[in-house]
Amino acid sequence: MQHTLPIAPQFYVTAPQPCPYLDGRMERKLFTALQGDGAERLNDTLSKQGFRRSQNVLYRPSCTDCAACMSARIRVADFTPTKSQKRAVRRNAGLARNATSPWATEEQYELFRRYLESRHADGGMADMDVFEFAAMIEETPIRTRVVEYTDRENDALAAVCLTDVLDDGVSLVYSFYDPDRSKASLGTYIILDHIEIAREAGLPFVYLGYWVPGSPKMGYKAKFAGVELYVGNRWERMRNPADYSSELHPLNTDPIAEQVANISLPGAQPAKG
Repeated sequence: MQHTLPIAPQFYVTAPQPCPYLDGRMERKLFTALQGDGAERLNDTLSKQGFRRSQNVLYRPSCTDCAACMSARIRVADFTPTKSQKRAVRRNAGLARNATSPWATEEQYELFRRYLESRHADGGMADMDVFEFAAMIEETPIRTRVVEYTDRENDALAAVCLTDVLDDGVSLVYSFYDPDRSKASLGTYIILDHIEIAREAGLPFVYLGYWVPGSPKMGYKAKFAGVELYVGNRWERMRNPADYSSELHPLNTDPIAEQVANISLPGAQPAKG
């Protein structure tokens, strides 16, 4: 009988490119492949350490100039909606939720194109064609769902969220919605409904992606109660958003070798001390 040892994931760093969140800064990502029989465990483990999934890759910001990007999640037990969030739920009471296997459709792609043209015409996804869109939705080695929100009156597709199911929560990979429903606060509603999804499933967290102090694009994440941020290799309750401006300082970034050495892998023994 032949025995093989598990292969530890290899980590790499992307070349610097302009930061999409903070003008005048350069971004760089630490990443590893997500594949094989252990993909689900690796995704669960690294998601708890600030990593995010994009198709078959797990990545985390590793910029030389700052440490502004912080992974954010909502602790479901600590969440209470604000008045405006309650209004968002009421505005979207006519929507029906349907969670399906990760399969791309023409209707999804048409909504995706309308969303990009209205909200992110100059973004990194602006040139994504139907085949690349299908790959974003369908290329996943883990438990992933496409959560669709449709109008109960006419069955029109109003919003879509690509959602990963982790061992401790749900992770919003990417969402988009009908730009003609801008007054309905659909982006907020998708997050609120995922809090309900996690609560129904008995999962403690909703992973939101990255929050960036100083970036207007990310400001909405700070408006949810119960938000935690991954800072200094641990999760902490979010303080006053203004307190995190120091994360922009270049000396807050650890060397790559130290970052990799501090990553816990599935099955690894916790460090003593």
